[in-house]
Amino acid sequence: MPADRFSTATRLKALGEQAAARVGGARPARRGRNRLTGRAALLALVMCALVVALAYPMRQFVEQRSEIADQRRQAEQAARDLDRLREEKARWQDPAYVRQKARQHLHYVLPGETGYIVRDGSGSGRPPQGESAPERPWYEKFFDGLDATDRDGGR
Repeated sequence: MPADRFSTATRLKALGEQAAARVGGARPARRGRNRLTGRAALLALVMCALVVALAYPMRQFVEQRSEIADQRRQAEQAARDLDRLREEKARWQDPAYVRQKARQHLHYVLPGETGYIVRDGSGSGRPPQGESAPERPWYEKFFDGLDATDRDGGR
């Protein structure tokens, strides 16, 4: 009478499994505990909470490390610029360098020298083909206006 020990639902389930096995050759259903236990669910919940709790601080950490790297690169660039400017300042302390730059940029000539300025490199005094004449300096235009006024008799 061991079958009397089982409830009606259990007996019907066992009969259904036997019938399914005979008809379709299907495997009997697994008996045992459900795969997702309470402990596993709690562990999954704790892991999700940890991921959510650590996501924002980790993002902040990565951003700050990136900012630190950018600041270091800027500091290195500033140090290189400072070195270059110190070298240039030292060059400007040399009178020969100052004289060279004055001759180059301000068109200074030494006594006894004749200064020439070649604008287009050809020496012809005409602008290269396809280019318009360079604009004249303001003082040349000013003196040309005075000369024209003088020729017209001041009218």
